[in-house]
Amino acid sequence: MSEKTLHVESVDPREIYGTNNKYLNLIKNYFPELKITARGGTIKVNGEESQIIRFEDKVSEIVEYLNRYNSLSLNQVDRILKDEMILEKDDSPESDIILYGTNGQAVKARTLNQRRMLKSIKHNDVIFAVGPAGTGKTYTAVALAVRALKNKEIKRIILTRPAVEAGENLGFLPGDLKEKLDPYLQPLYDALRDMIPPEKLAYYMESGTIQIAPLAFMRGRTLDRAFVILDEAQNTTHAQMKMFLTRMGASAKFIVTGDASQIDLPRKQVSGLKEALRILKGIEGIDQIYLEENDVIRHQLVKNIIRAYDKEENESTERN
Repeated sequence: MSEKTLHVESVDPREIYGTNNKYLNLIKNYFPELKITARGGTIKVNGEESQIIRFEDKVSEIVEYLNRYNSLSLNQVDRILKDEMILEKDDSPESDIILYGTNGQAVKARTLNQRRMLKSIKHNDVIFAVGPAGTGKTYTAVALAVRALKNKEIKRIILTRPAVEAGENLGFLPGDLKEKLDPYLQPLYDALRDMIPPEKLAYYMESGTIQIAPLAFMRGRTLDRAFVILDEAQNTTHAQMKMFLTRMGASAKFIVTGDASQIDLPRKQVSGLKEALRILKGIEGIDQIYLEENDVIRHQLVKNIIRAYDKEENESTERN
């Protein structure tokens, strides 16, 4: 019999053990021959040497996964334990960097599914990135667009979203057109300001290199050599989504982002996003990436809020 003490230092031990030790208990179940005691960042393990070595390897893989993707779920721990999720050893942390922002700070793909977006855009011309608030889907999409512009892979960036709250009839709102639209497009401006210096961003906006407009303004256009992002796509209708997707011209990249749980359309109106995900599934060149609560990079409470709402919605569905 052997004994070894492991020290978990690079991550919060609570992230490794999980809520109510659910991850730790899964690990213990996977190594029934070992006696495992965890306290704080220290894990003591007793048993056969070969089992201890394997246990240490698995804990290291879990820690590395959490460090790399900033998220961990019960399913991911299970897959690591079963050798179903092998981390690519030739990937360095630098491969997660999309670009360097206004203050030289690296803008990274910080979670597994954000990283999937980063890889997918190399091989697909249309990506659907679907998930709850705070998962970084829009921010990652904007970063990929800015990188493509900096690398001269495209000539312009077009960012759009349906102004569904105003029914895309903005005339009754005060101010000029820009002032009417800005409240709906603010998240896109915020992302751009993180990635492009103010003077250069102003130049890009004035010259039309970067365009931000409501979805209704896309009608009749052909978008060549452009990186186009449709945000809040869950609020598109069938006709709007079809119109948008058929704007694609030569050498263009399209990313469609949305949250299917936050549809603001009239109750009987079918979401163009949900419909497109079903109709376009399996078409070569179109990828669908589903972000989840483990991709949330906002306050920890956001994960708990999403989890609570999902639970309530599931229970409501079962009651009905």
